[in-house]
Amino acid sequence: MLVIPAVDIQSGRAVRLLEGNPEQETVYFENPVEAALHWQAQGARMLHLVDLDAATGRGENRQVLRAVAATLSIPFQVGGGVRSLEDARALLALGAYRVVVGTLAVKAPEVLGQMLAEWGPERVVVSLDARGLEVVVSGWSEATARQVPELAQPLWAMGLRTLIYTDVRRDGTLAGLDLEGVRAVRSAWPGFLIAGGGIASEADLLGLKRLGVEGAITGKALYEGRIDLRRWVQG
Repeated sequence: MLVIPAVDIQSGRAVRLLEGNPEQETVYFENPVEAALHWQAQGARMLHLVDLDAATGRGENRQVLRAVAATLSIPFQVGGGVRSLEDARALLALGAYRVVVGTLAVKAPEVLGQMLAEWGPERVVVSLDARGLEVVVSGWSEATARQVPELAQPLWAMGLRTLIYTDVRRDGTLAGLDLEGVRAVRSAWPGFLIAGGGIASEADLLGLKRLGVEGAITGKALYEGRIDLRRWVQG
């Protein structure tokens, strides 16, 4: 299973938020480049970068992302505030291997279709962030009354091949995964599935592996030493 360290960027620093609340941050690295290089040195095969300021409309961290791209030798995916074809194009141009879209996939699927047509499913990922299974958008601030399994099927039909599912109720809490929720998404999604939100220990990763989930995004559990990334890189 692919274990992907998360580097969340807010106000130019590498942080983790509690349940996505920008007012409840823990700073792990003052410089996100150092965070990215740290996980690369630990053997990470890919990184997951999120521009939290872009996601909430409070600003953006493009210069930081450009600096990360200039120093990394492993691929990274980046999300947060990707609301247009132009946003995606700019992130790919600065060095991202692929872009992660969320709100846009729900509110403007036709634009997602354009992205898939232009770059293919290798360069575009959709993240369905949810409270339980109810999808939320706009920096997790807006409920949609739509369920992840319901949205997964048309995304597959559109040509998407990689899906991220995050339970935002648990994100940054170290509360452990809701594996039943993950099981429901796994049943609905035939492609490459990446799960996150609340991963607290290697037991959570083993639970995902048993469900046939191909990838996991984790932040706080790695930063606080609850998971040894090198062990998972080695198999």
